[in-house]
Amino acid sequence: MGILHGTIVEEATGEKLDAKVHVLNAMGNFSHPHNSLLKRGPGTQFFFSDGEFEVRGSRGRTDILVERGSEYEPYRTTVELPEKGSVDIEIPLRRWYYPQEGHWYPGNTHIHYDENEKQPDRRLGVDCSVEGYNVTCVSVLDRRQQPYASNKYPIGVMNEFKTAHHVLDIGEENRHYGDNSPWGFGYGHVMFLNIRNLVQPVSRGHTLSGQFDPDYPPLCFCCDEARDQGGIVIWCHNGRGMEAPIAAALGKLDAFNLFDPFWMDPEYDLWYKLLDCGLHLPVSTGTDWFVCSNNRVYVQTENDFSYASWIEGMKAGRTFITNGPAVDLKLNEQPMGATVEFSGDKALEAQITFSSYYPIERAELVVDGQVVQRWQWREGRREGEMRHGFNTEHDGWVAVRLWGDSRDSFDQAIYAHSSPVYFRCGRPSVQRQGSARFFLDSIDESLKWIDSYGRYNNDQQREDVRELFRRGREEYANMTD
Repeated sequence: MGILHGTIVEEATGEKLDAKVHVLNAMGNFSHPHNSLLKRGPGTQFFFSDGEFEVRGSRGRTDILVERGSEYEPYRTTVELPEKGSVDIEIPLRRWYYPQEGHWYPGNTHIHYDENEKQPDRRLGVDCSVEGYNVTCVSVLDRRQQPYASNKYPIGVMNEFKTAHHVLDIGEENRHYGDNSPWGFGYGHVMFLNIRNLVQPVSRGHTLSGQFDPDYPPLCFCCDEARDQGGIVIWCHNGRGMEAPIAAALGKLDAFNLFDPFWMDPEYDLWYKLLDCGLHLPVSTGTDWFVCSNNRVYVQTENDFSYASWIEGMKAGRTFITNGPAVDLKLNEQPMGATVEFSGDKALEAQITFSSYYPIERAELVVDGQVVQRWQWREGRREGEMRHGFNTEHDGWVAVRLWGDSRDSFDQAIYAHSSPVYFRCGRPSVQRQGSARFFLDSIDESLKWIDSYGRYNNDQQREDVRELFRRGREEYANMTD
């Protein structure tokens, strides 16, 4: 058999780069070095390389695909492998996107490794280096004491992986499931980042914890404890969980994870309804179990990178989520996360720029949950700059989303979505009452669940949860007056 010897370098500097590699031999089979670490998730198979690799294969055409995160162009080539001997190939990776020049830094806020992962330390190393994140957040979680591999790591920033340009933070996913709950997810799931200590209980309810474990405390109580430590709170899984509207209305959330782990068209609906209620919720994302997609959230800092400045940028709403394309939105020159104050007779203008390795076939400007302008390019565009003016007589929000017909190596459709820019003139939006009523109805169903299905150790626990939901309900009721 022949030997393929590859060296992966940065095209601009010649420096060796970690990357992931797909080798398809002449027989049409994926080939990889013995004991190499393999990618987890759907799509094309890859092995991870520290910048140099050797693969044995049969004589004939051998296809090679090399990728590093989403800011480098995928590299494809073919070689003829001899029956004996070796072929040396240098693989130059070209960076197409330089976000750090504008103080944009990517992160993944939601990663776990399951009990079947045998090399978590090794995988953690490649996830931190190959994917190109500046912030990697791995979280502990609990399901009846299953030995999830990522639970071995202590809470907090891991200095072994910390550099001037990268932070690995071990956080927590705090969770609840409940039988027969109206949203099918119990109270829901939240991520705690930048915490110093574990927030207990990590899970509650008999489904996730012990047989007689109560559905207590509610997640909001734990959100308060996480924030008391200086942490931030991110609701995950697109707002699933009956406590999501409660936590949002009571100001317990710093951001809102969409599409973790995958993108699905309807999954921003709840987020849009919360925004329609006048709530400010920056968008974030992650991949959940392993790095199983190219999902990442870009956060703009005010100065050079630090974890503290990245957290502050997240809370301020200077974010967009993507699996590749870059997008920026301004409203009357104000950035994402800002609020534009205006009088009712003043026109607003959205300015959108984007760039992408994969072609973008359409972009949509969304105002108060409705598409007000759509741009379509049959042949696709890799960059664009658009403006659109609109008039409004009420408060609201505007965001932009991108779509591509291509799929990446995880077989996921190409997308990006900005955080909103808000606008305010003092008159509530038309959508506010309808969205508030939607949440009032859902909270009423949740209160019925608390009375009929919730498991509590005593009456006071049940009343604590009732009172929390009543407080949240009051916030939405005030929006309908």
